[in-house]
Amino acid sequence: MTAIDAAAERGELLLSPISAWEIGTLVQKGRLNLVVTAESYIRALFARPGLLTATLTPAIAVAATTLPGNFHGDPADRMLLATAAAYAARLMTRDKAIHAYAKTTKHVQTVEC
Repeated sequence: MTAIDAAAERGELLLSPISAWEIGTLVQKGRLNLVVTAESYIRALFARPGLLTATLTPAIAVAATTLPGNFHGDPADRMLLATAAAYAARLMTRDKAIHAYAKTTKHVQTVEC
């Protein structure tokens, strides 16, 4: 069982709406190929049993603009970090810059995947 499956079984798998935007953007740029449309993939992803959709609040949006330490300007990554911090959730990502930021600032915890 993967960490994602285990979190879903516990009802602790949190997914940000920004992830839907990122997936759609990657598909549009040709950097992600899916066997279904991005819309179908995202609908199925967010309907996964055990998954909770994070609420993107105005407070999270503002927090993304004032992350502690130094982090690049990618708004989606900043929103993911601010969301993880707001929910006290561990952020699962392959993004090395996010892992380095988390290690340096201790603002969020990350899990490599």
